[in-house]
Amino acid sequence: MMRYRLVLAVGIAAMLQAASTTTWEMNSYQDFLRGRFQGVSLRRDGRMLLAPRMETMFASDQPSIWAVAQAPDGTLYVGTGHHGRVYAVDGSGKSKLYWSAEQSEVFALTVDAQGVLYAGTSPNGKIYRIVNGQATEYFAPGSTYLWSLAVAADGTLYAGTGDDGKVLRITAAGKGEVWYATGQSHITALALDKEGRLLAGSEPNGILYRITGKDKAFVLYDSGLPEIRAIVTSADGSIYAAALGGSVAKRASAIPTVSGGVVGATTPSGNPNSVTVTDTQAGLDLKPKPSAAGAAQTAQVTSQVTSTITPSAEITGVDKSAVYRIRPDNTVETLWTSKEENAYDLVASAAGVTFSTDSDGRIYRLAPDRKVTLLEQTNEGETTRLLDTPGGLVAATGNMGKLFRILPGMGTSGSYESPVHDSGTVARWGRVSWRGENEGGLRLKTRTGNTARPDRTWSDWSPALTDSRGALIPSPNARFIQWMVAFAPAKGTMPALDSVTVAFLPQNTAPMVRAISITTQAAAAKVNAGSTASTAPYSITVTDSGDAGATSASSSPTQTLMRSANEQINITWQAEDTDGDRLLYSLYFRGDGEQNWKLLKSWIPETTYLLDDDSFADGKYLFRVVASDRSSNSVETAREADMVSAPVMIDNTPPVVQATAPRRMGAVAEFEVDAVDATSPLRRAEFSVDASPWTPVEAADGVTDSTQEQFRVKVDGLPAGEHLIVVRVYDSAGNAGLVKVVVR
Repeated sequence: MMRYRLVLAVGIAAMLQAASTTTWEMNSYQDFLRGRFQGVSLRRDGRMLLAPRMETMFASDQPSIWAVAQAPDGTLYVGTGHHGRVYAVDGSGKSKLYWSAEQSEVFALTVDAQGVLYAGTSPNGKIYRIVNGQATEYFAPGSTYLWSLAVAADGTLYAGTGDDGKVLRITAAGKGEVWYATGQSHITALALDKEGRLLAGSEPNGILYRITGKDKAFVLYDSGLPEIRAIVTSADGSIYAAALGGSVAKRASAIPTVSGGVVGATTPSGNPNSVTVTDTQAGLDLKPKPSAAGAAQTAQVTSQVTSTITPSAEITGVDKSAVYRIRPDNTVETLWTSKEENAYDLVASAAGVTFSTDSDGRIYRLAPDRKVTLLEQTNEGETTRLLDTPGGLVAATGNMGKLFRILPGMGTSGSYESPVHDSGTVARWGRVSWRGENEGGLRLKTRTGNTARPDRTWSDWSPALTDSRGALIPSPNARFIQWMVAFAPAKGTMPALDSVTVAFLPQNTAPMVRAISITTQAAAAKVNAGSTASTAPYSITVTDSGDAGATSASSSPTQTLMRSANEQINITWQAEDTDGDRLLYSLYFRGDGEQNWKLLKSWIPETTYLLDDDSFADGKYLFRVVASDRSSNSVETAREADMVSAPVMIDNTPPVVQATAPRRMGAVAEFEVDAVDATSPLRRAEFSVDASPWTPVEAADGVTDSTQEQFRVKVDGLPAGEHLIVVRVYDSAGNAGLVKVVVR
């Protein structure tokens, strides 16, 4: 008898956390860093404290502040986009519109020792000398962008351009020259070191140059990141640089466009991603690094320098940003790296290095021991500029353009919002507890909802909880939860927070039976003579969607189970529980026309079951698997799921085959064969003459497809004498009935 293997679809079980009481705990620097800070600092050891006092010094109506420069009298000049305005802000925060450019962006500002302001405008802009709000054209470089400016002690002005990557030296109005051509696309940062030598940072190869004369330069550092964004020097001669990599910036463009083009700008030529840039002056062959510099770029600046904001282009497997220290002996130390944040600007002081990023406008401080502290969070799109002033550290932001000032001393209040936690299913909340110092100055609240982002469908913040040892969460049961803590000094003490733990019981999720497969135990290894595996009439797949498909054109939903003597029926199934609960299974069967399920085996942990081949009479059967997580949950919360197999035809009886008397006319013999099967449709017939190879014969009606068929057998070319003709007919289960005919 022939055997065809029939396999139903199987699923893959995933093991997750079981549906039992669990906790969500936040207790580390990386845990807390994912939340939202307001007047709160975060130390590297994971302790949250009140942050230094911060005030809004100036709020423009412009989208971004690109450049800030300080005059000797303390006045701050602020360059903005996208209307090319420069504001003057005094120490008290009083401001006025100082000058408006013809171009849309003021990416670069610097002030000389006499308090004269220089501004570089883009696109296709010029350098202006501004005194008392009156601007005169100082130099026209003929470049698309002016990214950076720096002024030397003798009044010499240096400018960094794009997209031609040149450093210009300008000694007087209209008098300038190319001081150094880098072969790069953009000069994004300029500064002067302790000895008055010019420093320049480039894009797209992220190279830091020291330029000592016309066409004379030395590469201090090749960062391995696309862009040197900011450069500052310290009193001990060290140079600090912020390099940008991974995502070059968040903004695709800072320059307004009309009809898809940059107003007044030309399209930069060349692709920095696909060229090798050769620095002929320095004799260097610089291999390009990943970059996404585009036609229009925006900028971020330092007090004497600006740098660009360019289109986003995520590059996996590399750091996104880094802060470096280049010592006076030219050795380099990496102080900080990140794959999540872009470092925009930095300042160096005795307290350490302070730098800003684009993650909610954060400001970090690196102490001399290299321990990092999240000092402040402006909660603006990015903190583009930092400037150390006698009145405190000033931070400029984009989206919207504001100036913040960080003052001495600690703030009097602050708050922190945790990230949203997903419990996986609707959860029953337990207690929330927290640890810290002077916990009497901490007030914790919770809110819950069933959307991934808090919206108006979420519950309101709960009343303040004060029992740090374990306060019952009053928010309604839901899938998502968030907590907030308010910091307020109590009785002269400063509160600190080290950890928060939320206990909850996730709703028990019902298991899922993914698939049922029913085969004979030896079906995978046996192929009878006269057939191949490819001749199987059906290959049915049943999944938890309830769909059944077949490879045959008729797509019959009924499976025919083919068996042979001394074989077993192998029933296997696949199930999963998203809570990771241990599952038990019960197996049932029901015959065609029967109403009740009969139990075969109850609550077994295995996912397979064997039946003897003679357990069932011929006929059509269904099998049902019930999965339960009762072993991991209480009786009240346990859940079940089930699946019913496709119909299975069990057929052990071969067809009954009868032949009429043969009719012989010379070398031709003819006779009819009638075949009947009680259970399965007939599928194939063939005959053999005198034990010769089998010859197929089709039913008289043209298709062998019913339980009763007639076949007309005609044998030609018979030699004289007696001959034995054997006819065999197969049903769809592979059972064969035979009849022999003797022709004389």
